[in-house]
Amino acid sequence: MKEVPIPYVRSNQASMVILIALSAIFQQPWIILIVFAVEVAGLVFGAKGNLFVSIARPFLASLVARSHTEALELQRFNNTIAVVLLTLSVICFSLGFNTAAFIFAGIVAFAAFVAICGYCIGCTLYYQIKRLRAHR
Repeated sequence: MKEVPIPYVRSNQASMVILIALSAIFQQPWIILIVFAVEVAGLVFGAKGNLFVSIARPFLASLVARSHTEALELQRFNNTIAVVLLTLSVICFSLGFNTAAFIFAGIVAFAAFVAICGYCIGCTLYYQIKRLRAHR
């Protein structure tokens, strides 16, 4: 099974939290568009395609060597949820529904923040879906 070092996961999560918060504070939707583009690239190309991870990578070399990892499949699942919510956010911005757009992006930021704190909402969903499929 392929694995992703936790420092890479955390750098992506922290970047999303910070940029989405800045977008909301300064009412700048284009920042969320950047987050959306980075997350889509990460989903398509993996960690190598994620700009947040690429920027953080040189600073994380010493941590990565001794860090735990997370399953790539789980990270792709979480990234897919983030991309879906950010897609809804971008669509809402383009339709002028700014409050809804910030709510969708806020859900992503909240989930990423909670994951940094130690509880992965996407992981819980992933395992519940796996459990339900196994019981069929």
